[in-house]
Amino acid sequence: MNEEVSQSLANDSFELFNLRVEISKESGRIIGKHRIGDYFDVIGEDIFLPAGQGFSLYALASLIPLLPAAQRQNHPCDFFETDHLVADPDVNCKAIYYIRRTGKTRFSHTDVSANPLSHPHLLP
Repeated sequence: MNEEVSQSLANDSFELFNLRVEISKESGRIIGKHRIGDYFDVIGEDIFLPAGQGFSLYALASLIPLLPAAQRQNHPCDFFETDHLVADPDVNCKAIYYIRRTGKTRFSHTDVSANPLSHPHLLP
């Protein structure tokens, strides 16, 4: 194991971006109960909605696969670093979702995983 990887593993911590996913003012006609400005926040593996506000299950299902990549620092040329708007999965709904990074939170590996850091796929 090289020294850089060894030092990273000894630290046991990592950062993820906190996200806000909001229905953008760039949206067209929205079908359903959600409205421009409705949002949810993502911190680590948790999703938080404001009290009394819902969010479309179908829109959420299409957004969830994108969120872990948006939480991580990617290569500067990766589209996750430049593209922040996502279209609603319903072709008849013109909602546009804006994924914005709002800060960072530090996590400890031992708090989020039962697997040891010496797992073979981590070795160079």
